[in-house]
Amino acid sequence: MDFQRRVAQRVRAMEIRPVLAQTISLGMILASALIIWKGLIVLTGSESPLVVVLSESMEPGFQRGDILFLHMNKDPIRAGEIVVYNVDGRDIPIVHRVIKVHERYDTAEVDILTKGDNNPGDDRGLYAQGQLWLEQQHIMGRAIGYLPYAGWLTIAMTEKPIFKYVVIGVLGLLVVASKD
Repeated sequence: MDFQRRVAQRVRAMEIRPVLAQTISLGMILASALIIWKGLIVLTGSESPLVVVLSESMEPGFQRGDILFLHMNKDPIRAGEIVVYNVDGRDIPIVHRVIKVHERYDTAEVDILTKGDNNPGDDRGLYAQGQLWLEQQHIMGRAIGYLPYAGWLTIAMTEKPIFKYVVIGVLGLLVVASKD
């Protein structure tokens, strides 16, 4: 009971104005990050303007942990381009090279076949069951640049969830403890 009184006294002793200012600052940081992300989506035409390479399938061109910058436009996709695609039933996008493109002249649609540079065969085993080709709707964007190894923090937070909570906790403490 004594512990509860001490905690209650500390809470009453806190000044509301600094706590409110820190909460607003945190909200502004989060809102700014969201605005920047949405702006990138509009500028690049891609639903996900940045992706992290999660496997070794594109080595030696891209290493695990590289961040790719994506762009999507109306230009037709050609063999040799590196694309990021998402297949029905999979949550994680895949980064691979286009090896074949079949254009249907009557409908102007394209069928796309991809392959990881470091993989022995094409990606038909990764596509949805019964699917032999990708269509334009599966393509999230084309790789237009990359930042080597910058995505390792994302990989670490995905593979070790406790690390994610530690990073978020430390950042939250930094925001709360900072004095403006």
